[in-house]
Amino acid sequence: MGVIEIDDRKQMKFMKTEILRFMMGYKFALDEINTKIDILKQEFQIMHDYNPIEHVKSRIKSPKSILKKVKKKEYDFSLPTIKEKVRDIAGVRITCSFISDIYEISNMLQNQKDIEVIEVKDYIKNPKPNGYQSLHLIIKIPIFMSDREERVYVEIQIRTIAMDFWASLEHKIYYKYNKEVPQKIKDDLKDAAISSTLLDRKMENIHKEMDKIKESVKDEDDLQELLINNEKFHLPYDFLTADFMGRREDN
Repeated sequence: MGVIEIDDRKQMKFMKTEILRFMMGYKFALDEINTKIDILKQEFQIMHDYNPIEHVKSRIKSPKSILKKVKKKEYDFSLPTIKEKVRDIAGVRITCSFISDIYEISNMLQNQKDIEVIEVKDYIKNPKPNGYQSLHLIIKIPIFMSDREERVYVEIQIRTIAMDFWASLEHKIYYKYNKEVPQKIKDDLKDAAISSTLLDRKMENIHKEMDKIKESVKDEDDLQELLINNEKFHLPYDFLTADFMGRREDN
């Protein structure tokens, strides 16, 4: 490697700072969306005594991966172009127990006022030819820096445990064969995806039946008890009978 001239060094330092600011935007966008997901998760647990979210993973594409995609898509090599064209630099994967949870979480996120939904791809109702299933959302979320506000793209993938298991193994198989997978294995993967779908539907039906049983045997004595953050609170009877919402009509 040759000696770097002073002017070149200054330019490289400037570009490094710009790239750092660029990448930080995606880090902050993930912080924002992860906070939203955590709030929804806690609210659902408190209000419904049920947590629809099993796992949440987030990642930021490396500069190397971004460059690879830019070259593959033949985009202009500039930060504004990359910001607009490469919409999966920040990614979140939400794993749920049941298919109904996927749409419930998707609706809750899409209904938030500061989230702008750019695109929805439903690979559950319309699976990919190889059997892949998931719900993909491309959104824009605002982040507030010291000197500006930006709206940053984030890709959210929502899938069941079975869908995630299949996708993870499919990725490993393709990686092992360097994407030259024999047709028999492709067929077996497709069959496995169908079996995964049948399992999801069976477990969904069991879940619904258990909900009915739970509702029918629910003890009314817990009306005067609140459980928040694993701490129990007793509700005085006056709280339960008070008209906080002003909905009662005067006689």
